[in-house]
Amino acid sequence: MQISLTNTLTKRKEAFAPGDPKRVTMYVCGPTVYSYAHIGNMRPPVVFDVLFRLLRHAYGPEHVVYARNYTDIDDRIIAQAIAGAVPIETITDKFKAIYDEDTAALGVLPTSLSPRATQHVPGMIALIEKLIVAGAAYVVPTGVYFAVAKDNDYGKLSGRAQDDLQAGARVEGEDDKRHPSDFALWKAARPGEPAWDAPFGRGRPGWHIECSAMIEEELGSPIDIHGGGLDLIFPHHENEIAQSETAHRHALARVWMHNGFLTMNTEKMSKSLGNIVTPRELLRQGWQGETLRWALLSAHYRAPLDFGEDLLKQSQASLDRLYGALLRLKHVPAPPLKDESAQLQAFRAALADDLNTPAAIAELFALATAANTATRTDHQARAKAELIAAASLFGVLQDDPEYWFRASFGEEAAKKIDALVAERIIARANKDFATADKLREALAARGVEVMDGPTGSTWRRKG
Repeated sequence: MQISLTNTLTKRKEAFAPGDPKRVTMYVCGPTVYSYAHIGNMRPPVVFDVLFRLLRHAYGPEHVVYARNYTDIDDRIIAQAIAGAVPIETITDKFKAIYDEDTAALGVLPTSLSPRATQHVPGMIALIEKLIVAGAAYVVPTGVYFAVAKDNDYGKLSGRAQDDLQAGARVEGEDDKRHPSDFALWKAARPGEPAWDAPFGRGRPGWHIECSAMIEEELGSPIDIHGGGLDLIFPHHENEIAQSETAHRHALARVWMHNGFLTMNTEKMSKSLGNIVTPRELLRQGWQGETLRWALLSAHYRAPLDFGEDLLKQSQASLDRLYGALLRLKHVPAPPLKDESAQLQAFRAALADDLNTPAAIAELFALATAANTATRTDHQARAKAELIAAASLFGVLQDDPEYWFRASFGEEAAKKIDALVAERIIARANKDFATADKLREALAARGVEVMDGPTGSTWRRKG
């Protein structure tokens, strides 16, 4: 199976060719653990989880190494720690655990590696020293800065001309840097803030140097894939390229991938705008984790995605359709697949084509239709196995189908539905079909469809 990916650096879709098929490496920029992640923050881990699953299928699980970091030293973290008079670990450990819970609820697999910035400060110091020796970085009272003018290729990822570049600093207080576009590699120590000793002065790392050092120490370079959100292209990823490639004299990554923004009512979702909703808020409202995951995968990863209740309802209905097929075949064993049908191959091909999730969803529906229309037991078993195999690559249909429908109604409502279904079964057994029909109508009024089969009656949400 040939995988093709759109490379932000070259601006084209390319056949993916890892440097070593026995060790395929991917790094995705993770969260700054100072607050709750909002649903927009969940798009990168979900998107790249699908790619992780696809790479594992193509190259073997033991041959794919995926790292996603945690930024656990940052101005916002420090400000919270000072305000609460607690160590920064009190803040970062709390929100790292919450982030892990949120991603797990959305079906995101654990990554191979989960480096934390504070665990890699010695590597950052060594990298900064290398840049100073090379003449690409300079030391001033407020810290150490990368001299952008020393990098003739600066701007190649974002496509911005060097004369137009003014970004690089995340905070104020860098008045002594030599050029506005120079960016901080190291920030001089301030009273009451965490700091580390370094040959160029006590302080703490800047944002961009963290990922460069973690990539080098955890994965080596060049890595095969570097991913993140569209907002990281500039300045973060541009600066990663500048410092890593200046220090090591070779490419940082073979492929750069970036997912599009999530919007709310067509406006970018962000904490600063206040138009955010968190995954745990949505889960508390009764939406299931797979529904949130499906919503985030419903558009192509590079396209913008407008998030809202309508999208969630559509996603839930789509999953109901797939779970309904599994529920219908609940008592049919799914055998191991010895080969793949054209439909399953088409599903995999859609994902291999630059993670074309909309096309993959269409193939999932085709597989569900095959499961629903199969009449022979062996055909049903094959169709069920193929649907499960495809869904596993997509990260859905991981619940028991009966539990899926119960959970969407809530346990109290599900128990009332169970009671009505049980009453209807008794009525049918007594050949009281008038009562059975009335109970079916009562269930339908609750949005429930009853399915009668040779092994009994099951129920699901009406489509």
